Parts: sequence; C-alpha cells; structure tokens
Amino acid sequence: MSAAVIKEAPDIAAAQQILGLANYRLGYWKPAATALERANELHLDPATLPVLADCYRALRRWSAVERTWLELRSASPAHDVLAEGRIVAAGAQADRGDLRGALTTMEPATKRPKTVRDHHLRQWYVLGDLSDRVGDPIAARRWFSQIADHDPAFADVDARLRSLGR
Repeated sequence: MSAAVIKEAPDIAAAQQILGLANYRLGYWKPAATALERANELHLDPATLPVLADCYRALRRWSAVERTWLELRSASPAHDVLAEGRIVAAGAQADRGDLRGALTTMEPATKRPKTVRDHHLRQWYVLGDLSDRVGDPIAARRWFSQIADHDPAFADVDARLRSLGR
C-alpha cells in the first residue's frame, strides 16, 4: 500500500515520512533511510532526524550519523527529540568502541531536570549502561537507581541493578 502512495505522490513529504517510518519499524534500514532523506529534502522535520541517524547507525554509516546529529543539534528541536538524537549519536560512538566519547556525548543528560519525563529515563539508562561498560559500577548503580526511583518497571532496570549488587 505505501509503495502505491509513493508512486502516486512521490513529492509529498508526509508520504515519504510514513514510508520511512514503516520501513524503520520493520528493520529495513536502507529503504527507511532513503525515504526519510527524501522526506527531509521536501520538508525538514527535526523529529525524524534521530530515526534517520539510527538507520545510518544500523547501516554503519558513521559519518552520516555524525552529520545528522550535527544537523539535529543546529535545528534546536524539542527536548525529547534532541534526547533521542543524543542517544543515537552516543550509541554510534559506543558501537565503534568509543565508550568515553559516548559518555561525553551524553554529558548534557546528567543535569537534573525539574520534571522527569520519559526521555530523561531513556538517557539515564544509556548513561547507566555506558558507565557499566567502562567499569564504573558506582555511576551505573546511581543512574539505574535514579530510573528505578521514578519508574521501577522501566526496561530491565531491576535486573541491571541486581547485576550491579543492589
């Protein structure tokens, strides 16, 4: 169905975006990236940039991840969109073995927000995971505990805390 829509309306950003997001959900990284690139050429939507960057990450197109992360940051998107982009950028660094660089990318997420939202929990999870991976169990426990204090059922935070001795 989506291919038919694209065939009929190839220059409609929303159609390309839907096709890209559908392909992303299915794990079809290359067609997802192609459609999201086209959607952003037609009408830039910063909310799709983290998804596009994650497609590039899956395709191991590291320079494209970095370029998209820079584009996202310069667009000054909503906090939750910026958080998703930060998570993808840090994940790409970690994928390449640069765990310290990934922690540096995540540094802005270490500031305590006035109101904790879901994107804060996701960023703290990444901070906890990266801290654990670099051999800093104290920091990892702190991040996972902070998540558990706000949402004890978040992902596998309970198991992560147990594995760290809490």
